[in-house]
Amino acid sequence: MCAETQMIEKKRVQVVFTPGQWELISQLRGEFGDGDADIIRNIVLAWLAEKSLISTTVKQRMGNNGNHEERK
Repeated sequence: MCAETQMIEKKRVQVVFTPGQWELISQLRGEFGDGDADIIRNIVLAWLAEKSLISTTVKQRMGNNGNHEERK
């Protein structure tokens, strides 16, 4: 596998939290990751998994034979 196919496109986003929200997030340090970005990323992924959005999306894509085009 060449290096170009191993590169993953990343999207950087900026978010703002209230002091109370940040306190809750900070309490997850060590459980959801060590860095701020890791913690936020893992919170989002856990929420998506809890809502079954990840498995639903995968199942839909598998039903489309791997076709990743969005339906309109």
